[in-house]
Amino acid sequence: MSNTLNRREFLRLAGIGAAALATPFPAFIAEAARRPNVIVILADDQGYAEAGVQGGKDVPTPGIDSIAKNGVRFTDGHVSCPVCSPTRAGLMTGRYQQRFGHEFNPGPPGSAADTFGLPLTETTIAARMKSAGYVTGLVGKWHLGYTEKYLPLDRGFDEFFGFPGGAHTYFGEGAGQENHIMRGNDPVDEKEYLTDAFGREAVSFIERHKEKPFFLYLAFNAVHAPLQAPEKYLSRFPKIEDQKRRTFAAMLSAMDDAIGKVLDTVRKNDLENDTLIIYLSDNGGPTASTTSRNDPLRGFKGQVYEGGHRIPYMMQWKGHLPAGKVYTKSVISLDIAPTALAAVGAEPKDAKFDGVNLLPFLTSDSGTPHEALYWRFGSQHAIRKGDWKLLATGGGVTELYNLADDLSEKTDLASQKPDKVKELSELYDKWNSELIAPLWHQQRAAPKANKPGKAGKQKRNKQQPLT
Repeated sequence: MSNTLNRREFLRLAGIGAAALATPFPAFIAEAARRPNVIVILADDQGYAEAGVQGGKDVPTPGIDSIAKNGVRFTDGHVSCPVCSPTRAGLMTGRYQQRFGHEFNPGPPGSAADTFGLPLTETTIAARMKSAGYVTGLVGKWHLGYTEKYLPLDRGFDEFFGFPGGAHTYFGEGAGQENHIMRGNDPVDEKEYLTDAFGREAVSFIERHKEKPFFLYLAFNAVHAPLQAPEKYLSRFPKIEDQKRRTFAAMLSAMDDAIGKVLDTVRKNDLENDTLIIYLSDNGGPTASTTSRNDPLRGFKGQVYEGGHRIPYMMQWKGHLPAGKVYTKSVISLDIAPTALAAVGAEPKDAKFDGVNLLPFLTSDSGTPHEALYWRFGSQHAIRKGDWKLLATGGGVTELYNLADDLSEKTDLASQKPDKVKELSELYDKWNSELIAPLWHQQRAAPKANKPGKAGKQKRNKQQPLT
């Protein structure tokens, strides 16, 4: 039998379409044997300084830290909004969410705008992965729509275990009928501490799909309020006297345990070299609400100061990305979709991504992923270009900082550098002109800007979580 016939027989037995015949045989066999899995792990409201590898001291986080030690840690990593839902819209699409009107959180399910939901005009990373032959699963918080057409199973996910809203109790169902824990589209009665349950379901997804390429989006609601933890985690921190901080520490420790179990499952099944793992938080910590630390950054969740959008951000792909690398150039959560799709060989030509594929930048020291990064959150906005950041907090005052010299944004240079203000203002205005009006408006105002103080000694405002 000829090589061509052998190849066709292999394809027939493997159930692989004839469209793949254009690929050279040896390369095709290697590709068919294993395409990389992708796991995106998203923490909720975790501050910049909480993980051990980020400088945290009072809560051991060996699971999170191992991702940085085995891969790349971004010291200048950002999300596209300082609150939850818009960030998730950007992450899922690889596009600035203001381009399609997803600018604000919707408020609780019972009072959200009727229009709320990731617009159906947008294609999620899950849908693109599914089209590429991947099994796709979401475990955890969705926060991108409450009605069925906006829920995960209609947005590219084969499986969903979690809740559709922006926040949930960690024990039992909690109040409200619109935010059940769900499996698929059906409510379930979950008895386990929710962080543990999400870890359990993520491990199950990997075990059930380990023989085929998969995309797993593990979106914890930890360490978002309400502050709740069982005794088995609280007992780890007897020396923390502040009860709010002790509960927060227990919640972070529980999440780290769950992440450790996911990483152990990948390792146990010999999938580390075949799995791209990305870890980040959805925004900065709401300091006064939960004690989450953003040191040495100024600001917190809901603000366009660095503490609102600069977050812990790490990426591991053993055998493909360098281990223990610290990457200092600016990156953003919008880069996740194009990076993951490039890794699996499914880069779309029509996506109009604002994010970029980071892989070439991480395997060499040349190039810069972004000329500039932008934020618009109602009356607040900011632009970052190089070391310079221009921002407005909504009070009509424009501020300018050189982050290379002043990471804590203490010294406003706007009056001293009018040419830089003009340059960045014009660049921001050009970007802003490409955006559309919000499809709905936030239900709560952002907290008032706090004055800069000593790094790590932020003033704590009376601050409510922006769910």
